[in-house]
Amino acid sequence: MPDVSSIADLEADFLRRVADRTIRVGVLGLGYVGLPLTRAFAEKGLSVVGFDVDRSKVDRLRAGESYVKTVSGESIADWIGRGLFDPTDDLDRLGEVDAALICVPTPLDEHKDPDLGYVESTARAIAKRLRRGQLVILESTTYPGTTRDVVRPILESSGLSAERDFFLAYSPEREDPGNANFTANNIPKVVGGLTPSALNVACALYAQAVVEVVPVSSCEAAEAAKILENTYRCVNIALVNELKVVFDRMGIDVWEVIRAAATKPFGFQAFYPGPGLGGHCIPIDPFYLSWIARKYDATARFIELAGEINERMPEYVVDRVIDALNDQGKPVRGSKICILGMAYKRDVDDPRESPSFRLLELLQKRGADLSYHDPHIPALPRMRSFDVPPLSSESLTDDFLASRDCLLIATDHSAVDYARVVRLSRCVVDARNATKDVTEDREKIYRA
Repeated sequence: MPDVSSIADLEADFLRRVADRTIRVGVLGLGYVGLPLTRAFAEKGLSVVGFDVDRSKVDRLRAGESYVKTVSGESIADWIGRGLFDPTDDLDRLGEVDAALICVPTPLDEHKDPDLGYVESTARAIAKRLRRGQLVILESTTYPGTTRDVVRPILESSGLSAERDFFLAYSPEREDPGNANFTANNIPKVVGGLTPSALNVACALYAQAVVEVVPVSSCEAAEAAKILENTYRCVNIALVNELKVVFDRMGIDVWEVIRAAATKPFGFQAFYPGPGLGGHCIPIDPFYLSWIARKYDATARFIELAGEINERMPEYVVDRVIDALNDQGKPVRGSKICILGMAYKRDVDDPRESPSFRLLELLQKRGADLSYHDPHIPALPRMRSFDVPPLSSESLTDDFLASRDCLLIATDHSAVDYARVVRLSRCVVDARNATKDVTEDREKIYRA
């Protein structure tokens, strides 16, 4: 017989299974977002089926091996052993889960427009197995309207309705890779539902795993909150990046200026310049927002300008490398340049959108003899946007440092002894203020 349960009945049944902790969660995409989210549920004793189309990732997880530094292999093995985590690449098992949480990438295409290909293909996979009473939550960062206008129609192609048969919500990921103080379980979770019932069941589910649930009025409000968080950072970083260029020409140390301004106990938050923006969210979100603004015949000129400023920073840093080599009487072509740090931020193994790859590309085009050192990235991975040479991380031996014409600090990993790097190198271009405490041989240091 067909299931004639009302949406109210389905909601009550879902809430009952949350309350008695028999709910089964599916996490789609086991990367830097999905795996920490899995931990948040598994550590609370909830069963998680983890889905990833990359079979090699699934095999490593099944073997108790982690590829995300913030989640230990020992924890993964423990969850699997206790039946709390079941990694798989079999999407037919989507019918087993009560909630499907989508944690897949949302990059930009070559025109810097939103590329929702991963979200759409994942939604289609769910639609093929969707059953009444399931909850689907999009966690991927995107523009306001994606859940309602993109994901909903795909799911409803199953013949089921988001108002009568299943629940649909949006809750943005808020991961900060490398930040040991904040992980998925202790970061408040913003949640917006397509319907009141969807909001209710999504909040009840997350309340089992996170410290606080913050309900908002709609999926669009939750999507916009995530865009605001990252655009706020993008704009402020663009401000200090632009000031870095201006102050450099004026002979003023922007890092000293920021330290001084930060002593004000109100009305100021310190942001820091760098060689460009990295990570999955901050370099991308402003373009998502400006794109959807055009759809509504509106402009986001301030935000677009911030994105342009940040995108130009690698060229500025390369110009400083050229200056440093010129002072040695050397051209870029043929010079041996080592980039220190390929990850997008300090002490993480995450290379997504790292400006170091743009630096590598720009220097490669100028004929430099390139190498890199990164204790967290032993070999350069394939990248969507860059033609990456087959390089492996070099050891910073005395002979290696002495043999380079220039060391470019692009990511300030704490494992590097910067005083030693400066002492043994011919010149150092510092784009991260990593050498601020180095007192000897400062004439070798070029700030960028």
